[in-house]
Amino acid sequence: MVQPARPVTPVPPPRLRIGFILARRFTLCAFASFVDVLRLAADEGDRSRPILCRWRVLSASSDPVESSCGIKVSPEDRFGDPRQFDYIAVVGGLIGEIESLDPRAVDYLQQAAALGVPLVGICTGAFILHRAGLMNGYRACVSWFHHDDYLEAFEGLLPVSDQIFVVDRDRLTCSGGVTSAQLAAFLVDRHIGSAAARKALAIMIIDEAMRAERPQPGLPLELTTHDDLVKRALLTVQQTIDTPLTVKRLAERLGVSRRRLERHFMAALGLGPQEAGRKVRLALARNLLRHTDRTVSQIAAETGFADASHLIRAFRAEFGETPELWRLHQRNPGAGAGPAAGSLS
Repeated sequence: MVQPARPVTPVPPPRLRIGFILARRFTLCAFASFVDVLRLAADEGDRSRPILCRWRVLSASSDPVESSCGIKVSPEDRFGDPRQFDYIAVVGGLIGEIESLDPRAVDYLQQAAALGVPLVGICTGAFILHRAGLMNGYRACVSWFHHDDYLEAFEGLLPVSDQIFVVDRDRLTCSGGVTSAQLAAFLVDRHIGSAAARKALAIMIIDEAMRAERPQPGLPLELTTHDDLVKRALLTVQQTIDTPLTVKRLAERLGVSRRRLERHFMAALGLGPQEAGRKVRLALARNLLRHTDRTVSQIAAETGFADASHLIRAFRAEFGETPELWRLHQRNPGAGAGPAAGSLS
């Protein structure tokens, strides 16, 4: 006896569809973090079936695209109708490769914009979108590390480099790295629901979804400069933040004399290398106070201060109150300065 065929349950269309364009030497971390949020939100648990979300890597050819770390990714689909996607995302990477995006990819992005498909710039993808004439009148989020590069490349445009991503109407941009996971979670929340976004981040061991306004943990904005030597020095300061270098050792590492380094800092920033380094360390300390529950002693060790007392003195001199009192006011703006506010706990 022939058994009747079981009725086939129709598969609902995905709620979130994203097409990716990868620039030459794109940042693999930013791309992978974004896609992994989609993958984990698309199905039950981590089974990875593209049910609720669909994503495809698009290109004009089938040639693999090499990332900045050397790993290559092969496109899955050729360019077609952009309207089959809810968003078209371009993933950037090395600054020097922005100009080399395939002209057919630029045409596709312009076509998508003309048809009203929202565009996403991941990492230096914001640069690429602007180079294609697609960011005029829009705010763009870029990494603090590329803030000056953006200003140099696109005169008259003020990028946002003090938050992790920006949603400005139908343009969405993020600063790269793991912030791309946060932008992806924002889109999942918008199209699928907050539970799916939370689940995806939790499986990736990311504590929580962050608001777009969450500041980037970078340099204080007053320390941006066009001076290449000072840029290199500030990057070195960040890389050695828990064991600060003396000005002499910093100059030796950069291959210049101490006097030349100090002269460049004064001309570029109006302050010396030691004071600039202190500002960088205090900026990180303030970020840790705002976003973690670490004690003042722990933060002092992580930011290169001798001990909690050293950090408290420097913090009070810079910001006018103790670290704990500042943290209390950030978390409870109406709180008074009680007896325990300045304790080290």
